[in-house]
Amino acid sequence: MAATLCQVLGFVLSVLGLAGIIASTGMDQWGTEDLFDNPVTAVFSYSGLWRSCVRQSSGFTECRPYFTILGLPALLQAVRALMIVGIVLGAIGCLIAIFALKCIKMGNMELNIKATMTLTSGAMFIVAGVCGIAGVSVFANLIVTSFQFTTYSGATGGFGGFGGGGIGGLGGSLTPRYTFGPALFVGWIGGAVLLIGGIMMCLACRGMMPEKDRYDGMAYKAASHTVYKPETRSRYNDSNKAQSVDPRQTSQRFDYV
Repeated sequence: MAATLCQVLGFVLSVLGLAGIIASTGMDQWGTEDLFDNPVTAVFSYSGLWRSCVRQSSGFTECRPYFTILGLPALLQAVRALMIVGIVLGAIGCLIAIFALKCIKMGNMELNIKATMTLTSGAMFIVAGVCGIAGVSVFANLIVTSFQFTTYSGATGGFGGFGGGGIGGLGGSLTPRYTFGPALFVGWIGGAVLLIGGIMMCLACRGMMPEKDRYDGMAYKAASHTVYKPETRSRYNDSNKAQSVDPRQTSQRFDYV
């Protein structure tokens, strides 16, 4: 019962964590403009993995996708790859975990097979959670680095250290400094929940393994070696004597016939 509860709870946490990573990857607010000491208040800009957006004070928002792949920074492409790998591994792990649930019976599937599938899905959830946390952390480190080296004094190049005309063309004489956006926190939480779910799935695998049959055998005792000794001559002679009959006694028996 405990193994089933642990497995179901781990599966639910893994699905929630995977949903968090997917939502974080699709969000645009990975890096939001720092409004502290910002001389420009009429425009608010934010950027994500796939596009950068500008929102004006009137409420109008304009987003521009990144039309190039080779022109993007290597770290940004690495973050994309980590998030995509985490999503793919998490999706495959969810598919395997559905068939490995102990509360679902499918044909004549043995319990040890379900335990192996549970362990496999748990390992995939753990790797997916690590990929999600690593991708968000790399992007957060990039924001911290760009924040420290970006000023408003005639700096050019969008998003700090990203260089050139900035991501999506967000650049100019006043380059905004970016800080952590909501997508980073969603990714951190989703990756952590996915990691915990994977650990619980691995723990449930141990409780699902069938107990080995105990063989109550008897202690083996080697047979004793019996030495057969030949009979003595005295016994042989006695037996011959017993078999021999006095001829006079035999004649006496038939005298009266």
